[in-house]
Amino acid sequence: MLSKVYTMGLNGARGFVVTVESTVSGGMVSFEIIGLPDTAVKESRDRVKATARGLGIKFPQSKITVNLAPAGTKKEGAIYDLPILLSILSAAEKIKAIDPDCAFIGELSLGGELRPAHGVLTMALAAKAAGIKTLFVPKANAREAALAGEELKVFGAASAEEVIRHINGEMALSREECRIPDKSNTAKALDFADVRGQENVKRALEIAAAGGHNILMIGPPGSGKSMLASRIPSILPDMTHEEALEATELHSIVGLLSSENPLLTERPFRSPHHSSSATSLSGGGTSLRPGELSLAHNGVLFLDELPEFRRDALEVLRQPMETGEVVISRAAGTAVYPAAFMLVCAMNPCKCGWYGYEGNGHTCSCSEQAVEKYIGKISGPLMDRIDIHINVASVTYDDMSSDAPAEPSAAIRERVNRARERARRRGVVCNARLSPTKLHEVAVLDDGAKLLLKNAFDALGLTGRSYDKILKIGLTIADMAESDIIMPEHIAEAIQYRSLDREE
Repeated sequence: MLSKVYTMGLNGARGFVVTVESTVSGGMVSFEIIGLPDTAVKESRDRVKATARGLGIKFPQSKITVNLAPAGTKKEGAIYDLPILLSILSAAEKIKAIDPDCAFIGELSLGGELRPAHGVLTMALAAKAAGIKTLFVPKANAREAALAGEELKVFGAASAEEVIRHINGEMALSREECRIPDKSNTAKALDFADVRGQENVKRALEIAAAGGHNILMIGPPGSGKSMLASRIPSILPDMTHEEALEATELHSIVGLLSSENPLLTERPFRSPHHSSSATSLSGGGTSLRPGELSLAHNGVLFLDELPEFRRDALEVLRQPMETGEVVISRAAGTAVYPAAFMLVCAMNPCKCGWYGYEGNGHTCSCSEQAVEKYIGKISGPLMDRIDIHINVASVTYDDMSSDAPAEPSAAIRERVNRARERARRRGVVCNARLSPTKLHEVAVLDDGAKLLLKNAFDALGLTGRSYDKILKIGLTIADMAESDIIMPEHIAEAIQYRSLDREE
């Protein structure tokens, strides 16, 4: 007899429906799984047999063939255990017929328990889009799967026995309701109120947050670069539900979600170590997993000690910074992941860290050639894609000893939200994502601003990309000033944030 049971698979950031077809027929006893299964899927045979024995069900002593369709798409992981078991038992008429509107996901232990799976949210969203009405998942993944929406009925089960008894009508599993976590229950973000001094840097970071601009902070050790960077999420706008789902899907695929808080409510902040490889940043490996660039989607990617990163690792940033996505091509296939992040970088001005900041007992031991070599580790094309360059001086004693309260993140976020609202009225999330055509359409310059920008272009030898960066930053500054026209003071401030252009 032939039976069909539906399940879901993952291909990069995309979920797809898999049909598990099983036949139980006479002949020599065998158990074969076809349809491009990987090793983990093939090993399902032993887990399925052990589970059936544990349930007291006599496993068919026949020729069993299981086909995973579409046969041309590789199937990876142990999530097919449960649907394979159900399909075989249905074909052998050991359980009641399974509703074709249902799909099942779950890895089995030898005792029949259902283990948590990765990427369940992505698969649940794909199931809903494919018209599947009911989805059975491991209990630990139920809250995550329910985030797909009320249209999809989600049932969480602790074991295969519970699923089978539900199918046979012997018990009823409880439907998992879609519950959006309350942001007030999440951990409190770091706050700019903790930062003393550095008012010019805070201003640059506020502009970066308002326009979604990439930013590079250059300063000596201990000047507060990392402290400032870690607080940027606290001034970014709250994620929309759609943005939260996008970010959560990617974290789900690599198994970074908890069953208690399955939805990300704070923008991601990823800070990979400078020893990270190109693959760990972009993603890849045998299963084409997303990397740090994608895990920072809709959030912040912070690269501390920027020149210490390997050159090939830094170069993988270039395409995502332009397109907002990562394309991974390997022998195993091709995967496309979203990667629209705000890049925040920090670096010392030289290897020893004190070039240009000598004093108070600190001296630079680097030659001019050594300084140029250190900064030269960052390629020109990559530096050109970083909108804002800001120098971060050491904090003073007066800053640290002052009793004056620093401005909290909440106040800064209000201004950022107002600026972002102006960008949304232009049809973009933020000014940094304006296309060149749209930018020149919406950026209206005062005559004085035009002249100032022309003189800067000629004097600094700017590239076309640098010109657009200054225009975008000027537009963001104008938005923060609630001005419909970019004035000379807006362009003048924007030019100040291209310090490395001025040094060339």
